[in-house]
Amino acid sequence: MSEQPREPGRGGEPKRDPAAGPESSLPSVTSDALPLTADEEPKTSDGEAVTADGQRRLSEGQQVPPDAQPADLEDLSPASPVGRLAATVERLSREVRAAQAEAEGRALIELAKGVLVERLKCGPAQAARQLAQLAEQAQVTLLELAVDVINQAARDRMSEVTEAFLAATRAADEAETESAAVRLRAAESGVLAADDAQAVADALMEQALRPLGAVAVAVWSAGADGSLTLAGSAGFSPAEAARWRYVPPDVVTVARRGLIEREGHWITTLGATGLPSIGLHHHPDGGRVALPAGTGGRVHGVLEIAWPTPLEPQPPQIVRQVEALAELCAHTLETYTPPQGAAKEPRVLPDAAELMDLADGLHDPALVLVPHLDGDGHLVDFRIQHVNSRFLDPAGRPRAVVSGALLLEAYPMAAGESELFQRVERVYATGEPFRARRMNLTALVDQVPLSAVADISVSRHGMSVLLIWRIEDETARLASLLQHAQRLGRIGGFEENVLTGEITWNGQLFDLYGRSQTSTPVALEELPAHAHPDDGVSIRRFLRTLLHHQRPAAAAFRLQRPDGVTRHIRIVAEPVLDTDDRLLLVRGAYQDISAQHWTEVALAATRDQLAHTEQQATERNRLTLQLQHAIMPPTQAPLQVSGLQVAVRYRPAETEQLVGGDWYDAVVLPSRLVLLCVGDVAGHGIEAATSMVVLRNALRGLAVTGAGPGQLLSWLNIVAHHLTGAVTATAVCGLYDPVRRTLRWARAGHLPPVLVRDTEATPLPLVRGLLLGAVPEAVYEETEIQLAPEDTLLMYTDGLVERRDRPVEESLTHLLTTARAALSTLDQQLDRLLTYSKSDTDDDTCIVGIRVG
Repeated sequence: MSEQPREPGRGGEPKRDPAAGPESSLPSVTSDALPLTADEEPKTSDGEAVTADGQRRLSEGQQVPPDAQPADLEDLSPASPVGRLAATVERLSREVRAAQAEAEGRALIELAKGVLVERLKCGPAQAARQLAQLAEQAQVTLLELAVDVINQAARDRMSEVTEAFLAATRAADEAETESAAVRLRAAESGVLAADDAQAVADALMEQALRPLGAVAVAVWSAGADGSLTLAGSAGFSPAEAARWRYVPPDVVTVARRGLIEREGHWITTLGATGLPSIGLHHHPDGGRVALPAGTGGRVHGVLEIAWPTPLEPQPPQIVRQVEALAELCAHTLETYTPPQGAAKEPRVLPDAAELMDLADGLHDPALVLVPHLDGDGHLVDFRIQHVNSRFLDPAGRPRAVVSGALLLEAYPMAAGESELFQRVERVYATGEPFRARRMNLTALVDQVPLSAVADISVSRHGMSVLLIWRIEDETARLASLLQHAQRLGRIGGFEENVLTGEITWNGQLFDLYGRSQTSTPVALEELPAHAHPDDGVSIRRFLRTLLHHQRPAAAAFRLQRPDGVTRHIRIVAEPVLDTDDRLLLVRGAYQDISAQHWTEVALAATRDQLAHTEQQATERNRLTLQLQHAIMPPTQAPLQVSGLQVAVRYRPAETEQLVGGDWYDAVVLPSRLVLLCVGDVAGHGIEAATSMVVLRNALRGLAVTGAGPGQLLSWLNIVAHHLTGAVTATAVCGLYDPVRRTLRWARAGHLPPVLVRDTEATPLPLVRGLLLGAVPEAVYEETEIQLAPEDTLLMYTDGLVERRDRPVEESLTHLLTTARAALSTLDQQLDRLLTYSKSDTDDDTCIVGIRVG
């Protein structure tokens, strides 16, 4: 791991990259840092510590139980002033990170909106709505869609690299590759928005290089004389950056090789090359990449990237990504001017630089602290100028997060009653070193105290302070991990000695019970008194299995806490037997499963509701189908008309939920004319089916008046508009005269009938007619056609020809081709039309066919 330097910003706060994203930006050091507490213990003459009552503590070589808790742990509770301070620091840090993430994403979203304004010729508000709708339809985040829009519009090198990277890695990890596009664009946005090379280095490190495994980056500016100036860096300590601020001409370094070799210099292991470079003593076995940063045929500098481990050959998409990042650096270096007198102003004090080298040679974790003064020159804090490679933060944070932060920002509870901060102040003021063995180091993470034991040493060197601590052993680290696991899983452990009655609880179990840390733990046999009365049977069964049968047992119950809160708890325990197979003690764990329980309750209720809704829908569809089949049977008894064959076909929708409103009718009127009609009500479901019944029966009733097809449709339009809830429908209506062999017909927005004569099939010429129900009153044109013997006339609904991916003209051509086939009977011809239909809309279909004898 490498150090992450931070430049002081306004008010002494760590410098942040304004383009850093929510996942890759350096997080603020929050209250989950280690609040250090220290109470120096009195010593005996032989060096052993003694307690307040005069008893000797264990000597250095003896083991201490890992579950030993500090006596003043209660003083570090979240309710204490220091605990409230830590919580406030954590809340403010979260707000800062959220604001940074929002600002970073807003820039890309606004750019995408600008692209839509240009492409769609619309306003900003409409572009924002369009962007949100597209993101919802594509089921991606607004930021991911914005990056896609920018890539499609830009077609620049960054979009090419992004597409190559996604294409090469999408099969391996879809979720990760989707974020790669956002990461590259965010890096580009941060670089272009940066006002200096240092901000460029920070943006590249956090947005693009850290996900690739890199730990540091340096941006070099090339001078006219061949010299190199360190324009910006991230991941290297301030002292290291100060030493490498300027490289004279003709000095061969890794960056110099990258400047000379136009294809870049890729190094597997830096130490094997013998080349000097920035950060060599931190990562001697790591890989390096140095690429020329050029644009427009001119090289302006070098981008150097450091990895902590040997660098294996990279796939082409990664190489192209790094080359694109070097090109981004060139845009900033093109206008870069080295600050005047920069070489004379070291970024750290000389004694601090020497102390950093000393700390790097230690085998114990070490921090180099420098004083932080306010505007009046008063000491207010210490800045953590450097942490060495052995540093291990007890709170589990990486070194780059701690390095560069203020001491009280990193460890806010150091200013508490432990007086650790005051001890550091005293060492700095007097020069007298401070040392303590077995100090209790306590971290407050999410209001849960986590403790560790370490040896502490504080000493002053010039104007800097060296703070060294050594975590006691691996057991302390594992205990900290266990405490975190118990906190996250809401698990509390216990152990009960059945012979002595001694009960041991950890802190999390006290919290689950809602009891103070100083209260008496609850024995297992008293468990029924703290549970809901209805859970008594399961608890007694659990105790009988555990204590009497001496077998592991588990139970779930409702715990009634003293504060009136009821929690759903699962308890698991096992017996521990002595050498005579007698019960010695019981150990186990409680887990708060309230969230899981209520989630299961909500899921069960949702399943019941879905089942009920599904049952209702099924019953509704069944009734609709029964109604439809009762009125529209798939076939109809043949009409007894001299010199005329009539056949009908009805095919319901393939999906029951798509019960439609298609209808047909073929009936002999009192005037001996034959009424022929088909229609289609818009929509599906029970409403469409009932509206179909109304229109079909209304047309039958109106037809007995002797009116022509045009008048019948005019009356039917009034029925559709006024008497059926303003439904809309299409229809074609015809009156056939068997004596004259003529057909008068009219249409209301429907496809025209098809006439099959000999081996030709053609649609009848269109007549004007608006769909039914669109306007209160409408006039429908009608026409008459003379039929000849053996002529076949087909009326049909759009379910026979409609396709989602084809125009209706192409579907009509296929229908005419199918209808030309010469078949012996009319029924066979209608069956053939249904069989060879290419419709894919799952809609119902009606066909009425007549053949003149």
